[in-house]
Amino acid sequence: MADRRRPLKTVTGVSGAASIYDAAIDPTTSTLASAIEIAKTAEANKIDGLFAADLLSFGAQGAIGAQEPLIFLAALSAVTTHVGLIATVTTTFHHPFNLARLFGTLDHVSNGRAAWNAVTSSLGEENYSDLTLPSPEERYARAAESLEVVNALFDSWKPGALVQGKGSAVLDPSRVVPIEHRGKYFTVQGPLNIPSLPQRRPVQFQAGQSAGGIELGACFAEVVFTSLPTFEDAVTYTKTIRARAAELGRGDELPLIFSSFHATYGATEAEVDRLVREAEESTDFDAGRTRLADMFGGDVDFSELPLDRPIPESLIPDPSSVNRRRGRVEIFGKLAAQGKTLRELIIASRDTGHWAAAGTPEHLADAIAERYDAGVLDVITLGDLADPRTRDFVTNGLLPELRKRGIVGTDYVGGTFRENLELPPLPTVSGALVVGGE
Repeated sequence: MADRRRPLKTVTGVSGAASIYDAAIDPTTSTLASAIEIAKTAEANKIDGLFAADLLSFGAQGAIGAQEPLIFLAALSAVTTHVGLIATVTTTFHHPFNLARLFGTLDHVSNGRAAWNAVTSSLGEENYSDLTLPSPEERYARAAESLEVVNALFDSWKPGALVQGKGSAVLDPSRVVPIEHRGKYFTVQGPLNIPSLPQRRPVQFQAGQSAGGIELGACFAEVVFTSLPTFEDAVTYTKTIRARAAELGRGDELPLIFSSFHATYGATEAEVDRLVREAEESTDFDAGRTRLADMFGGDVDFSELPLDRPIPESLIPDPSSVNRRRGRVEIFGKLAAQGKTLRELIIASRDTGHWAAAGTPEHLADAIAERYDAGVLDVITLGDLADPRTRDFVTNGLLPELRKRGIVGTDYVGGTFRENLELPPLPTVSGALVVGGE
């Protein structure tokens, strides 16, 4: 077994609940209500982070994109004290100066618990212009410049710019400096016009695992959110992105690997088998054909294909030809090339390429321990805590089992999200240090 690293960090989703529709038409209920209960449960069980996903088109994936993540998490910051707040926000349709102000403000109002899951978006372009979605290469190039600008803005407040004086803060304007950025996509004078942040920078998450996503994550991410359905996928991906990060001078600790864990659980193996069978039998294969087409980039028609035959090789697109989520095309193209039938691929697509497992709490803990011990899992999403059955499984089954094995910690370890994730120190900011600064 590999040497133990930092404890495995845990996250739960806090957006996308269908209950927001009920709350939206009830004048006595806020659409935040169910999220508040999740957040309280998360803190009571020492879960490290709340993750707010986002999509930018109506109906693209149920209710998931119906609440704006930054406002949603800012509201949750007022009813929590320790749990991290991870907002998914695109670089493709936002300006970096606005992003720096928004995430900087979230870091302040939460006392150092903000995190940004940067994405490049595979949909939603129709709501921002009449132009087509830029190519993945263009989206990643813009994302790289955006992250460069945002980090420069966070660092535009040099150490010692704001210090505690006699009874009030003392500002040294000479230590708040313009960034004077002029690039391909953005011209930003700076400096940032809000004070230096509790974490200096919010924790940087990044989602994407195509070649462009790996390059962006290796360069900027502290935590990468990935779809790694098999142990072998996790090993290959981790070696690849960590090697590239090391080439870029970031050491061998970063980025942390963050995987979503889609669990089917039961008290006994017989119950697990029954639940898996019932889920497969209840699959809507008409809707599943559409969902699977989306996994292949959206331009493949599976409507006339027989369920119990493999997909013709001619229908499997080359990932480099796809303008949307190439990582998903790679995952499902690999499964199709293995001879999986259309039925099997539709069933697999319910997990959208994420890591899925079925078992008792002990069996599922074994699967988690395998990746954790191999050094290819640092952060994990747990199930939907809004669902009573899932909440009971997580809080009374899986988490206690992981803690009994010493894999997950028993308490928060610091005052900020960065400290709780036990991340290595940020790069040193240029500028003279002043005692009591930062």
